[in-house]
Amino acid sequence: MAKIRLATPQDLSGIVQLYKELRGHDPQMNELILESAWSELLSSPAVNIVVAEVDGQLASTCQLGVVPTLTNGCRPFGIIEHVITSERFRRRGLSQQVIEQALSLAWEQHCYKVMLLSGATRTSAHKLYEKVGFKSDVENGFVIKNPMTVN
Repeated sequence: MAKIRLATPQDLSGIVQLYKELRGHDPQMNELILESAWSELLSSPAVNIVVAEVDGQLASTCQLGVVPTLTNGCRPFGIIEHVITSERFRRRGLSQQVIEQALSLAWEQHCYKVMLLSGATRTSAHKLYEKVGFKSDVENGFVIKNPMTVN
């Protein structure tokens, strides 16, 4: 049985391992830089990192960012990113559970909508997102990458 919860300071190494599966090409970061960035993320009221823990190991995660705005009655919008379930824990519904928890947190924070971007060819992930309630035909997503960085 999975425990769905918000990440804690002790989860850094587990999160880093999950992200390596998601983004194996990311640069290796210095431990002090990682710890500083992790502390900043966890202390931000605009960031919620949801994890699924199975038998003491982090098995799945996603990140919810909440962005204030002046539109839609001054209600914020949410962005879900970095959805990953470790390969050895897949097909157990963990990604769905962490996304549903992130959505609950977004609604509790009065978000008027939540957006999620996914790689164009990740059709199995798209089926999950649609199962949770996301619609791919409501708005178009566009991405521009910083030309000064490799990723």
